[in-house]
Amino acid sequence: MKSIQLRDSFGIDSLALADVPWPKPGPGEILIKVNAASLNYRDLLVVDGVFFPNLEFPFVPVSDAAGQVEQVGFGVTQFKPGDRVTTHFIQDWEDGPFSHALLSSGYLASSLGGPRPGILSEYVVLPERGVVPTPSYLSDEEAATLPIAALTAWESFRLGSLKAGQTLLVQGTGGVSIFALQIAKALGARVIITSSSDDKLRRATKLGADFTVNYKTNPDWWQSAKAATDGLGVDHVVDVGGQDTLNQAIKALKPGGFISVIGILTGVECKFDVLTFLRGNMRLQSLSVGSRQSFAEMNRFLEEHQLHPVVDAVFPWSESQEAFRDLKAGKHFGKLVLRPS
Repeated sequence: MKSIQLRDSFGIDSLALADVPWPKPGPGEILIKVNAASLNYRDLLVVDGVFFPNLEFPFVPVSDAAGQVEQVGFGVTQFKPGDRVTTHFIQDWEDGPFSHALLSSGYLASSLGGPRPGILSEYVVLPERGVVPTPSYLSDEEAATLPIAALTAWESFRLGSLKAGQTLLVQGTGGVSIFALQIAKALGARVIITSSSDDKLRRATKLGADFTVNYKTNPDWWQSAKAATDGLGVDHVVDVGGQDTLNQAIKALKPGGFISVIGILTGVECKFDVLTFLRGNMRLQSLSVGSRQSFAEMNRFLEEHQLHPVVDAVFPWSESQEAFRDLKAGKHFGKLVLRPS
């Protein structure tokens, strides 16, 4: 069967199509035919050697996929051949809050696409606990976008208790941010979104964004966010930038508000505005996606509201390098998807 691998070194140019043996499901495992995969910024960090610099080559990247069950191993009870399923990013996180046990044998040791092999293969074998049923109304291309991006947004709102009538600030128009916009609107929240592209901001408005800010023409965008809330500040921020955005997020936040830190698009070190943070009795939390139970709860919410993920482009596997380059350049709005070719 065919697989996309990092062959001999890190870097987008090292991604290549390869022939690999067919996997077979063991006890408690299922064989999945991969029909679609989606890209996350995390996948780029893995391919570039940032997250796991000691990976052994060849290595199959990418964390998120959707497809159908082809075979089941002995003892499998939750799925049968023909069932449509979506992969769960942190395979060992079945329920409950994040805990040290998920780090006990290395950073997120059970996560797909690093350090565990990823899903860019025609067929993959996973534990039955490592997938969830695909919502019937979604295509495989749409479902493949859910495991990291959608669940991160969902978990952020769960932890921060986002409610109807509150105001959310999201940064940029990548996968997590667009899911945050869609889910927050379904919850009844007001949404402010930032981007460096007026065209992307217009697209976000069509999806329901209430207020938009171009952070290139308005570099102190926190002031615009404050003004949009009559000077009170926003209730919740999904911070994807890190280094260059976190302190502005703090300034934009209402006293008692919540910031979920989920990205490092602008870097990993910053001079933290402790005084503003303390004065405002604010809450700040990092998060790593969510549990399988949380994934299932999110899927029920998506189905109830008939939310469709925004798929910006679909690439054949033969154009995997081009897809990763588009991801790196930040050209996308929503998600980029790969299909076997």
